[in-house]
Amino acid sequence: MKQDILALSLGVGAILLTAGQLHAQNATRCAERSDVVHRLAETFGETRQSIGLASDRQVVEVYASPETGTWTITVTTPQGVTCLVAAGRGFERVDEDLTPARLGKPV
Repeated sequence: MKQDILALSLGVGAILLTAGQLHAQNATRCAERSDVVHRLAETFGETRQSIGLASDRQVVEVYASPETGTWTITVTTPQGVTCLVAAGRGFERVDEDLTPARLGKPV
């Protein structure tokens, strides 16, 4: 659960940074959710690692492959269209306690 919160926090940050660009690139970075999930699994061996709700009922998901280290953050609209927000390498699971500072609370 704590890992999911950290991954989701990273995902939300990426969404905020790329929201404007995402709208402009919809045609090339978005598809039906089932197509995106299938491609992530078949091409990169990625599976869903965490999920959360963002504004406007959008679903944010982090897909990753612990074997290859690749990761992808997606956002799915209520209409079922999934867009790639960010992707990269170096994914690893962490098992550490989140401190109040990591949650954004004053120390």
